[in-house]
Amino acid sequence: MLQQMYPFWAAIVAHLSAQLFKPFISYIRTREWQGHMIVESGGFPSSHTSTVAALTMAVGLVDNFSSTLFSVTLIFSLIVAYDAANVRYYAGQNIRITQQLIKDIQILTQTRLDDPIYLTKIKEVLGHKWIEVIGGVLHGLIVAGLLYFLR
Repeated sequence: MLQQMYPFWAAIVAHLSAQLFKPFISYIRTREWQGHMIVESGGFPSSHTSTVAALTMAVGLVDNFSSTLFSVTLIFSLIVAYDAANVRYYAGQNIRITQQLIKDIQILTQTRLDDPIYLTKIKEVLGHKWIEVIGGVLHGLIVAGLLYFLR
């Protein structure tokens, strides 16, 4: 089965293993266990980037690195990596700033903002730093390479 759908399985294994690594890598850095990171976005390595890097590598190994399908998956992967490191990262930063502004307004004006919109819990970490994206690319390439030789 791995033989027939190798690009698919390479992408799935890269994604799942990247998600599984996140709490362990976070623990090494912070000495604080955060098991919830297994199911969350953000963190090292980027599972989105791992997934598309593994898919692209697998397609290149199976269909040749000069194929049309490889070029399509490569462009797709570059877009995902850019989005993970820029668009989604800065959306998370905007959430952080907005939450701080709400707190500051409440303190400075001695006004309690009771509208439910101000009380909504929003995840701050949506995207990745470039090092997390690069780690995701490397992780995806390694997984795809290992699975290629194991199939």
